[in-house]
Amino acid sequence: MNNESMAKRTAVIGCMAILLGLAVSAWAQEARPNFRVDVNLVQLNVAVTDAKGNYITGLRPQDFVVQEDGIQQKVATFGEGIEATRSLLDIAEAENKGKNEAKAGEAHNGGERAANANSLNAMLAGADVFILFDTSNYMYRGFVFAQDSIAQFVRSLESPHRVAFYSYSRDLSRAASLTADRGQVLRAVRTTVAGDNAALYNALLLTLKDVRQYTGRKVVVVFSNGPDNISMVAPEDVAELAQSEGVPIYMISTQEARLDPVSTVVFERMSAATGGKAYFARNWRDQQKAFDSIREDLAHLYTLSYYPQPNPNRGWRAITVKLVGEKNKKYRIRTRNGYRPMPEISRAKESGE
Repeated sequence: MNNESMAKRTAVIGCMAILLGLAVSAWAQEARPNFRVDVNLVQLNVAVTDAKGNYITGLRPQDFVVQEDGIQQKVATFGEGIEATRSLLDIAEAENKGKNEAKAGEAHNGGERAANANSLNAMLAGADVFILFDTSNYMYRGFVFAQDSIAQFVRSLESPHRVAFYSYSRDLSRAASLTADRGQVLRAVRTTVAGDNAALYNALLLTLKDVRQYTGRKVVVVFSNGPDNISMVAPEDVAELAQSEGVPIYMISTQEARLDPVSTVVFERMSAATGGKAYFARNWRDQQKAFDSIREDLAHLYTLSYYPQPNPNRGWRAITVKLVGEKNKKYRIRTRNGYRPMPEISRAKESGE
């Protein structure tokens, strides 16, 4: 074999080796599971109160500082109370437009402002409220009073809110799916009956999985009369899911549950970790006061969201929210204390993809 033939043969073998290497590399990349971390918008429901518990209103996006694992975040959207959350760019544009119109002092702007106000009213968006009612055998006493308190709460919610009503004992009953029809929810409340053992944390986990199907502000309100005695899931797992999904849990419990130290601690920790509240009602009047307090809370929460800055931590991420300025430092803030990013592969499995 002459030198020219040998060179051609060597070149052919070299090309084949390169192609084979590229093919193996592509196969390896395709075969490797893709565990990407979900970095969707993180939403926070933030309550701001003074030392007496009075709500502080009128704060602006620039009054808040949000950190995740000590990394400062850039707020993307902002809203107060039941007003629709808006991007910071839209808020800045609206404020600049208002300033320019004020300087111009044109008479016809009055009509334009009225039109803008009507448009804003049309955009009002309340929270999706999921009510979970204990219908276990712990509820034999005071059952009707509990129904009355829930019914009054449903009627008192302002129109932008949608409501779902679930009940539980051993199993979960989705008595009324999420709807703006108050009559449908009230009928579901009145048709509940008491009986069987209590599986609160099982029911709460299933409720949270329903809640995560919806976007926007979401809260869960639990009315429980006693301890959980048959659930298969731990309350810590339920609380972590609520934190990761940004869903505050409000717990209303009767004096019967207050007598159980374990339930008391769990209810208080779960509500605090998610940015909600725990109430222990001694009688039906206290139950109604608790529901009134929750309604007021929903009407005064600030809603902030952000896209997380690059963070190598794929485990638990701590969230802190502070206020800027000496005047605001004396106020108290309540919100969820962190979350665990869920890998996209886990979300795909849950959705059946």
